[in-house]
Amino acid sequence: MPQLNDPAIVAELTALYLTYEKALVENDIATLDALFWDSPEVLRFGATENLYGMEAIRGFRQGRPTKNLVREISNLKVVTFDADTAIVTLEFQRLADGRLRSGRQSQVWRKLPEGWKIVSAHVSLLPE
Repeated sequence: MPQLNDPAIVAELTALYLTYEKALVENDIATLDALFWDSPEVLRFGATENLYGMEAIRGFRQGRPTKNLVREISNLKVVTFDADTAIVTLEFQRLADGRLRSGRQSQVWRKLPEGWKIVSAHVSLLPE
């Protein structure tokens, strides 16, 4: 049976997630795109949108606001199930329209021949 939460894999995925977070708040679209699986099967459910396939995700990223993207993350958790599958979850707070908003995020990561990729993502805001 594979080892749950292999420390080396948890460390690798934590570093990759922090790369994602930095790219997100800096609107580094090239890095964000590189971290997602380039496939019509990838999906991202956002706070206001459901995106199916990499082309839809790319289009969303190119049209999203480029300012006030900084957020504070908490409860970052990486769970690995084997050498090729992991879940990353976290909570966040960010200023939106002058109000502090709380949200949550989950990502499924899979190690593919080209490396670790986000194959499914979910972002939602909690009700005010």
